[in-house]
Amino acid sequence: MANFDTKMVCEIVGITPTQVHYWDKTGIMKPSVVPASGSGSRRLYSFVDLVQFKVAKSLKDAGLSLQKIRKSLRWLGANYPDIKHPLATLKFLTDGETVFKVSSDKNVIIDTLNSGQIIHSIALGGLIQELKNKAKTSTMKWREKVEYRGREYAVVVEPDLEDGGYVVECLGIPGCFSQGETRDEAVENIKDAIKECKAVLEKKGKLVYR
Repeated sequence: MANFDTKMVCEIVGITPTQVHYWDKTGIMKPSVVPASGSGSRRLYSFVDLVQFKVAKSLKDAGLSLQKIRKSLRWLGANYPDIKHPLATLKFLTDGETVFKVSSDKNVIIDTLNSGQIIHSIALGGLIQELKNKAKTSTMKWREKVEYRGREYAVVVEPDLEDGGYVVECLGIPGCFSQGETRDEAVENIKDAIKECKAVLEKKGKLVYR
């Protein structure tokens, strides 16, 4: 799966940039791909991170405070250290007051905070499919310019939702594509593709600039 920046997370999950930054700062949801490294830096999240964001948002929408979500995550981390992404792999129930973890034994429900009456259930299957659909239909694209031998070329970069990373197309050269693990890498790699495509198309007299 592709990586997602803050703007994409907000569009797909339905939260605000302020929430993304605050949840990172307070430890509720930190980016697993590229963490924040100072003012102006760009966070990158995985699809698993999107699932965790969505579950955290569902718990919050059900009335649970961020403080209780953090407390529940600390309890899960202490009692289930082998589970790296609890919000994306465990099933939870909440009544707006506490968080219950459903164990492998369906008859056993563990209260991660203390007590409460079960009302809401968060089904990961439907939630994950919803996120996949939104990610696939996301229109997040970036138009940039790259320079090669003194000439600027317009390129479009977008996430590769099938294989991961990013794909980039040079608009001025038909069939000129490249890819990379990050947006910056994809933009850098398109320069080599421009060089190769330009050499071929110039021989055929078919090169068009945009």
